[in-house]
Amino acid sequence: MAVEFRLVLAGHPPVADVAALTAADLSEVPRPTSDPARFSARLYDRRGYAITVRAGRAGYWEAEADGKDRWEWEPAAYVPVTFSMRADDIVEKGITNMVAAVRRVLAGCAEDAALVQDGNYLLLTRSDGVVRTYCPAWWSHYHLDGSFTG
Repeated sequence: MAVEFRLVLAGHPPVADVAALTAADLSEVPRPTSDPARFSARLYDRRGYAITVRAGRAGYWEAEADGKDRWEWEPAAYVPVTFSMRADDIVEKGITNMVAAVRRVLAGCAEDAALVQDGNYLLLTRSDGVVRTYCPAWWSHYHLDGSFTG
């Protein structure tokens, strides 16, 4: 069973630049695929995930935020960064490495953003430069409380 996390950046940040921000070092930078607008890297052994970065238009995301609240977002243009993890890699390395990559991307660009798990659960948003986390039990479970404060 695979688990997917998607960091969505609103607007038109250059896909190659976003891909470069995800990498902990140059050997991990996602590369263009047969579609030059889509970058990917299989980092299962090193980071616990495969990653894909591409551009899109007319986006729509809906997710559960903190229990019963529903969150919806419709960016006209966007760049999603998709982290695909195997279930057996999630705890050992996938989550912490993914959160580190999300931190690098958010530090390197200013766009509004959202992090969603499996298209169902909102974990983080950034709007007007302010980062807010959701689902505190998720962050606590992975010992990541306070990862996006300060």
